[in-house]
Amino acid sequence: MTELATRFGRAVRRLREERGWSQEQLAEHADLNRGYVGDLERGRAMPSLATLAKLADALELRPSALIARFEPSAPGRATS
Repeated sequence: MTELATRFGRAVRRLREERGWSQEQLAEHADLNRGYVGDLERGRAMPSLATLAKLADALELRPSALIARFEPSAPGRATS
């Protein structure tokens, strides 16, 4: 899809793995389909704001904190 979708997917995968969750577990916590979580992680889908909020809630983050995990770095700004 797009670079943005790819970065978002990587951030979600990293957060999921930090918790030791499978895609199925994240999907259950976020009330999403497991296949859709896989598509998000591979950058094949772009979430709506409602889905982003569900993922953030499942990962115990504010939506803005989830967004901060995948936004591009500005010149001179450190990446996480």
